[in-house]
Amino acid sequence: MISPSGDLRVYVATRPVDFRKGIDGLALAVQETLGLDPFSGAAFVFRSKRADRIKVLIWDQTGIVLVHKRLEAAKFVWPGCRTA
Repeated sequence: MISPSGDLRVYVATRPVDFRKGIDGLALAVQETLGLDPFSGAAFVFRSKRADRIKVLIWDQTGIVLVHKRLEAAKFVWPGCRTA
């Protein structure tokens, strides 16, 4: 059961990912690209190239949950990339 508390951390990948990736591929992306632990309880949000789909990866203490959302007639508004 996903029951986020008030201290839920949400990480948003600013670049699109290959949407053929499933749980294992996205968990690996969290580790390698973001340098974070996919089992930390945080939510990791990824988008497709066309920005009409998102995937959310979250550890719920019993397993990893993957949520996939597709918009039919719109696109998700996404933050831009920042460079230091």
